[in-house]
Amino acid sequence: MSQTSAKVWKFGDNIDTDLIIAARYLNTSDPDALAAHAMEDADPDFVNKLTVGDVIVAGENFGCGSSREHAPIALKAAGVSAIIAKSFARIFYRNAFNMGLPIFTLPQADEIAEGDTIMIAMESGTIENKTTGKTYAFTPIPPFMQELIEAGGLINYAKAEMAKEQ
Repeated sequence: MSQTSAKVWKFGDNIDTDLIIAARYLNTSDPDALAAHAMEDADPDFVNKLTVGDVIVAGENFGCGSSREHAPIALKAAGVSAIIAKSFARIFYRNAFNMGLPIFTLPQADEIAEGDTIMIAMESGTIENKTTGKTYAFTPIPPFMQELIEAGGLINYAKAEMAKEQ
């Protein structure tokens, strides 16, 4: 993930996978079809307001609920470049990395407001709020998880590893 500025969209605590992508849309795993409905039950206009590269900032327990991989697929396909939250549900955390969607645990996530512009620097482990001038250190992402993000997800990572062996 390169350093780029991103606009923030803010959500609260306990955003579950049904709010991220409602069960009524789970009859497909097509990323574009899922993207059209990302966060629809939390904010019906979200995908219309979102610009590719924007970031979601949330409170505690983001991605709780069912273990559906559709949730990070929908967000990534909609153009969300990363998610920052105070904490993540364990299965969503792993699914996000498996899909190549970077997520960052930041206890001070509530200090970042909707509409702020931030810059995430994975290499230095910082999030700079360009709007307020504050810089935060996020919980480091394990090296293997960084490799998954760089590869675009677990499937792409596995394909690249197989290609190296041949």
